Parts: sequence; structure tokens; C-alpha cells
Amino acid sequence: MASALETLCGQAYGAKKHHMLGIYMQRSWIVITLCCILLLPMYIFATPILKALGQPDDVAELSGVVALWFIPLQFSFAFQFTIQRFLQSLKTAVIAWISLAVLAIHTAISWLFVYKLNLGIVGAAVALDISWWLLVVGLFKYAACGGCPETWSGFSIQAFSGLWEFFKLSAAAGVMLCLENWYYRILILMAGYLQNSTLTVDALSICMNINSWEMVIPLRGEQNRTANRTKSRTEVRVANELGAGRGKAAKFAAVISVIYSTMIGLVFCILIMIDQDKFALFFSSNFDVLKVVKKISYLLTLTILLNSVQPVLSVKVAYINLGCYYLVGVPLGILMGMGLWAGMIFGGTALQTILLAFIAYRSYGEKEASKARMHVEKLSEPPPVSQS
Repeated sequence: MASALETLCGQAYGAKKHHMLGIYMQRSWIVITLCCILLLPMYIFATPILKALGQPDDVAELSGVVALWFIPLQFSFAFQFTIQRFLQSLKTAVIAWISLAVLAIHTAISWLFVYKLNLGIVGAAVALDISWWLLVVGLFKYAACGGCPETWSGFSIQAFSGLWEFFKLSAAAGVMLCLENWYYRILILMAGYLQNSTLTVDALSICMNINSWEMVIPLRGEQNRTANRTKSRTEVRVANELGAGRGKAAKFAAVISVIYSTMIGLVFCILIMIDQDKFALFFSSNFDVLKVVKKISYLLTLTILLNSVQPVLSVKVAYINLGCYYLVGVPLGILMGMGLWAGMIFGGTALQTILLAFIAYRSYGEKEASKARMHVEKLSEPPPVSQS
């Protein structure tokens, strides 16, 4: 949901509405914190939910304990991700330096809690809570204490206006990313119902891990949230140009980013095809698993290539993801049985990439720039003053 700020802050900055970046960030804090509260039952009742889903009792009970300790972590997301999106429009290097400092602290306290104090998995969870909140404090202190004088002017009552409109934009962004990320998890789940399911799941898991590592570059990665990623920078740059009313410049920025990301994808595809027999050794030494990974490596290269282009093209249209992935890709994958990955690639990812390329080509123009400026003006309106 915080990813909506990439577009909104970029447009406001391009339109010279610098003060609105701080307002947008505060609105996002309110909206996402409320959503965190709504998600609390999933953490509190994690154990019975996992047992109902068929998980072993010991796994479900330990997961439930960890889930309770992760509640502070979840609330840190509402602030950390939004501040990151705020700073992406201004000074991305600051995010990297603060994250590096917190990483060093996190390594130390993780060692202390897990190994020295023998707190086990609970200690690991507490270390994460502390580290993520330290990251929040560090980023906020920089943004609010003089680092961003043009875009942060303090807390404002204006943050409480237009919350419903802001929620709809944030929810659309959140749904789009959830549908996209869950897609490949469903692939692993369906593989568990095939013959030789253990072997198939092992091989697919290796390929999905490699694909996820490569996607860190074009799509900022879910485990690696360094701001200077191709997709994030593309959204910010395009939003800057649209907010400034330069539709042709926005289209040019998108084209350059697609070319750059495609080149990165091609490099990884070549490396995988050269080392078909070796790259899976990072994960397994089982001959049967390595044999299956080699057999499906061509699908991995195709997935990497498509996923290098698709995230950069991706716009906030959840219905494109829903239609391509779940109404076409998943059914086609099920029908193809052992070829379920191929079915999901051609029916989902490839179709989505083509549609997004067409939409992006048609969208970035002077008309879209005009709509973006009108949108900024609408969200920038001050709350109405009551008349006594």
C-alpha cells in the first residue's frame, strides 16, 4: 500500500507542490496504521488458523508465538515503507546509508539475543522488531530534522483530509502487488499435488529463489528494499515528468528504463544457460533435483526475461494482474499438469507484459500529464473551514 506514494510524491514534486510530499506521507501513516490494526487478528490467532489449514501442531504453535512478537514489526512497516517512498523522490542515498548502519546494529543484537542469551527464535523476532524501529527512527529523524526542509514542514491537520481517496489509491497498489507476489507461491502449492511432488517442489523452489534474487534489481525485492531500484526510480521519474506536465519526457523515461532492465535480464539469462549444470548446486547436491532444474532451466530464463520487463511497465491496475494471472495463467497451468509453469508463464506473465506494454505506450502522453496535474491539485486542496 505504501507503494502508492511513489507515484503521488513523484507527481507532487514534479508539479512543484513540495509541501504535499510530507502531507501525503502523513496520510499514508494514518491509512496503513488502520490497516495494520485490521490485520491484528491474523497475528493473534495465527496458531488456530494454521492448524485449521492443516499445519502440524508444533509448527502452528511456534509460528503463533513468533507472530505475536512480530506485531511491533508489522506496525513499523506503516512508517518505514512510507518514509522510504517519501525519500525516494528526494535523496535515495540517505536510505542506503541509514539502512547500512541499522544492518550493522541488527547483526550485533541478533548475535546477542540468539547465541549469547539463548533466546532462540523469539530472540530473532525481537531483534527484528528493534532493528526495523531503529530504521524508522533514523529515516524519520533525517526527514523531519532538517534533511528535507522543502518537503517536510511539520505535522499538519491537512493529513486527515481526503483519507478515503488516499485509501483507494493505496489499496489498489497493495492489491496489485499481492496478486503479483502470490502468483508464484500458488505455482509451488500446485506442484505439491503432482506426481513426484517432493522432487518437483524442490526444483521449482530453487528456480523461484533464483528468479526472486534477479528480480531484486528491477523490482526492489521484498527482502531487499534498497530504494535505488529500476522500478522504483522509473515510477518516481515518470511521476515527476507527469506532475510537471511533460508527457513525452515521461514516455522517454519509461522506454529507457525498459531497455535498461531488459539488458539486465538478458545478462542473467545468458549466465544461467551457460551454467545449466552448476547454478543449482548453490541449493542442492541431489542428482535428481539437479536433473529436473536443468530440464526446466529454459523456463527459468524466460521467466527472468519477462520479469525484468514486466515490473518496470507495471502500472497500478490490479485488474490486469487478476485477469492475466488468475483467470488465464493459473487455469492454463492446471490443465497442462507437469507443464504448469509454462502454462502460467505464457498464460499469465507473457500476456500481462504485452498488455502493460500497450497500456504504458498509450498512457504516457500530454493527456496523461494533464490528468496527473489535476490529480495533484485535487489531493492538494486544504480541508474545508467550518463557518460558525
